[in-house]
Amino acid sequence: MSEKHYLPDSGYIIVYTGGGKGKTTAALGLAIRAIGYGWRICMIQFIKGSWQYGEIEGVKRLSPNFELNVAGEGFVGILNDKKKRSVHKLAAKEALELSRKKIISGEYQIVILDEINYALSLDLINVDDVLNIIKIKPKHVSIVLTGSEADKKIIKIADLVTEMNSVKHPFQKGILSIKGIDF
Repeated sequence: MSEKHYLPDSGYIIVYTGGGKGKTTAALGLAIRAIGYGWRICMIQFIKGSWQYGEIEGVKRLSPNFELNVAGEGFVGILNDKKKRSVHKLAAKEALELSRKKIISGEYQIVILDEINYALSLDLINVDDVLNIIKIKPKHVSIVLTGSEADKKIIKIADLVTEMNSVKHPFQKGILSIKGIDF
């Protein structure tokens, strides 16, 4: 039995969404697989900000094939966020422009737009601006969009959509987050 490998004519649009855990983790798993083939990946984080979390240290070990850009100003409106909405909106707009530059640069096979769905659902950026960036991507580039509440327009044009659903979570027992698991 011979193996067949399908190589698409153009990169995929991949969405990891839903209320369950694992959206960013799924994108990072995809990145690890791609790095195994020598691909270059760029991740731009739209929401996560100055917090120290394991992703930052972990992806440094994937260098030079993995580039992480923390562009957000932190979680919006929750977890002691004292920043003005205008600060978050400006950061998201700048992250979107950085995303456009990275996508059209031709340097990467995959560009991960982490928590962009959340930025869209909070109206920090406009869905039509995101769609316009997707339309101009080079053929070889796959774009991964993570975050809960993916916009219906994004889902419609995506090649692959996975929705994470929470069945059980330690949060339900009052455990906020676990180092190495949640951050």
